Amino acid sequence: MASITIRNLDDDVKTRLRVRAADNGRSMEEEARLILRDAVGRRKPPQNLASAIRARIAPLGGVDLELPPREPGREPPSFD
Repeated sequence: MASITIRNLDDDVKTRLRVRAADNGRSMEEEARLILRDAVGRRKPPQNLASAIRARIAPLGGVDLELPPREPGREPPSFD
């Protein structure tokens, strides 16, 4: 397993981490591991642009459009 060192961490952040860890019955180190694991593994990137757009727009709801009736196609042009 790898390890990291976090330098210049604000005292307030360290205090809140310590309190959060104590509330959850864990060490600060285990709490930090869980927070990082959750933050990094939270979202899986969309597979393509259409999926990314759909994921962003889906919470807004859909729109029902009235489609015009189909008509026969036009005759192809003649180049005579």
